[in-house]
Parts: sequence; structure tokens; C-alpha cells
Amino acid sequence: MAAAAISMASTTSTARSRNDAASEELLVAVAEGDQPAFAVLYDRVVPQGLGVALRVLRDRALAEEVSQEVMVEVWRKADRFDPERGTASGWITTLAHRRAVDRVRSEQASRDRDDRVSRRDEPRAFDAVADEVQVNLDHWQVRRALSTLTERQREAIELAYFGGHTYRDVARVLDIPEGTAKSRLRDGLLRLREALEDLV
Repeated sequence: MAAAAISMASTTSTARSRNDAASEELLVAVAEGDQPAFAVLYDRVVPQGLGVALRVLRDRALAEEVSQEVMVEVWRKADRFDPERGTASGWITTLAHRRAVDRVRSEQASRDRDDRVSRRDEPRAFDAVADEVQVNLDHWQVRRALSTLTERQREAIELAYFGGHTYRDVARVLDIPEGTAKSRLRDGLLRLREALEDLV
């Protein structure tokens, strides 16, 4: 039983290595402007990129838009892929994740802007203005505190607390072990608290 499991894991690992090697060859061809190679690469990697975008955005239409944008970026920037730094599918998945996180931020900024415009013409009491000043100060402090985190900590915290993901989701999206996701969140929150205390 154990031997069968080891054999299956080895076969899966070998198949994944071949798949990664084939994707890298396609990416090299795409960097040289090979359109048929791009079509093959597209069919091979879009489902994975779409899955990553969907986990971050939780909206199929937005995730499909993001995966299309990612493939346009792959076509334009294929020459920037460095096999020394990872696999082709890993590079494309990272592009998809970053673009999806950017879209979450953009959508939130758009909603915030719409809210501000809709509230602009409403007469406000002094207390409401004072509250808004305090909220703006709090937001400024949080942004300052977030800037003290490492990129990995900030990415995990943004997914968990701004994207509403569990630590298991964070682990899946970032393609890291759950224990690593927990550590990044814990360490990031401790550092965030220290930074906020320094700002008060």
C-alpha cells in the first residue's frame, strides 16, 4: 500500500515536472513571438490562472477578465520569465494572483469613491465631521503600519482581513503550507500592533 502511494506520488511529480518543462519551452517560444505556441500555452495555463483569480475575487466574471488580462501580460512580457526563479506555471499564477489582488483594491476604491460622492451633498452634524476625521486618521495610521510589514506578511494580511479569506484560503492562494500562512498572519499582526502602538 505504502509502495503504491510512493509510486503514485513519484508518477505525479514526474508528470508535473514534464508539464512545467513543456510550459517553459512554450514560454520561450512566446517570447520570440510564436503565436501557435501562445495558443497552446493559453489552453494549458488559463484554467490554473482562472482558479487563482476566482479564489481571490469570488466573482467569476471578474476572475475571467483578470485571467484574460494576465494572458495579455504573458504575451507582452514572456521575455521577462526567468526559469532560475521558478516554473512557468508558477510565474503565470503569481501574475494572476497579483492582478486579482489589484482588482480587489481597485473595486474597493471605486466603491469608496461612490460612497463619498453620494454622501458629499448630505448636511452633516459636527459629530459626523469629527467622526470622519477620526476614521481618516485611523486609516492613515493603518496604512503607515502596513507599510512596515514585509511584502509576504502584508500580502497574507490583505487577503485575510481585506479579502475575507481564512488562513486555509490564504495558504491555497499563495501556494504555501497552512502553517506558513498562519505564521505570516501571526507575525504580521504582531508587527502591525507594534507599529500602531508607536503611532499613537
